[in-house]
Amino acid sequence: MSVLRRGSSTAASTVLSEVSPYGSRRLVIESDGVVTAAYLKDVRDNVVGAAWVANHQAAPAEQDRARVEAGLAPLMPASHVRHPKGREPVRAGSLEVVWFEEGDGVAVLEAGEPLCVIPGWSDMSRGIPGYSRDVKRQSPFAFPLDDEIDEFAPRVKRAREHWEVCAEEGSWADFQQSVLGHLLQRLGPGGHYWHDVGRRHPGGTSGAAPTVGVSERPAQEGRDFTVLSTVGMSRQRMPTVELYEDDVSPHSRIELAVATTLPSQRAGSIFPWLSQYPWRSVTWFAPGDVVKWYHDAHTFPLNTGGSQWEGCCCWRTRAVSRGRFLPA
Repeated sequence: MSVLRRGSSTAASTVLSEVSPYGSRRLVIESDGVVTAAYLKDVRDNVVGAAWVANHQAAPAEQDRARVEAGLAPLMPASHVRHPKGREPVRAGSLEVVWFEEGDGVAVLEAGEPLCVIPGWSDMSRGIPGYSRDVKRQSPFAFPLDDEIDEFAPRVKRAREHWEVCAEEGSWADFQQSVLGHLLQRLGPGGHYWHDVGRRHPGGTSGAAPTVGVSERPAQEGRDFTVLSTVGMSRQRMPTVELYEDDVSPHSRIELAVATTLPSQRAGSIFPWLSQYPWRSVTWFAPGDVVKWYHDAHTFPLNTGGSQWEGCCCWRTRAVSRGRFLPA
């Protein structure tokens, strides 16, 4: 287990390396000609999840302690593998990487069939590896993919469809108009609109998903405050929700809004920070969550007068779901 946590053996070469669409995770598949393993790494290059993928020579009868002690991914014992004589090398050209919609997990397909899956709950520090097709018994290095294929197969299919839709010309505009239409119905005519605000944050990554805009709904008769709302966060599910909730459907998608009497451009400057936060930090906004402002407290955009707020509270209530907001 500790070997897969370290990853990047000096004896191994990289078969494939790919960064997630959100830029917060990187998949690396390595092989030294004896063993192939897959690693899911964070932005600091720490191994978050991992899975043994294949032996390329005859499997030993017992655990391969020699390679483990040498800091190498081990040969899986014959009792644990489907190909005890070893299999041919894994070729990059035969592989397809499918990132989960949330961006916290990934599946690797070989010739169109699942080869390994490293889900968001894989955690090598807790001894929870990913899943491999060529494994038939659990070990600290991989779980059998066949045991969970009924769950993973449709999830991989949905993930592929999600990214295909996102890549279609006009799909963002269609989604954007559906959200703006909802806001028009609930909050009245719009004012300013700021596109792709996440790129304006110091931690924003050029070209990285998700795309999120901010819509202004100015004060009107019967409402003496402006409502600023994100447009685009709900296009993709937030990461890690399934670690905390059995039913993710009420919690997996979100748009954020603030009702304010402050100047819109000032109040809205919280959104470049917040709009990509779940995918950049690989987390989710639960009802009542408090997110600490990334900079000095006195720079927090919603501070007024002598107040020194240092973060935002994400609160979901029936009032918000019905389009009624309390001013911030």
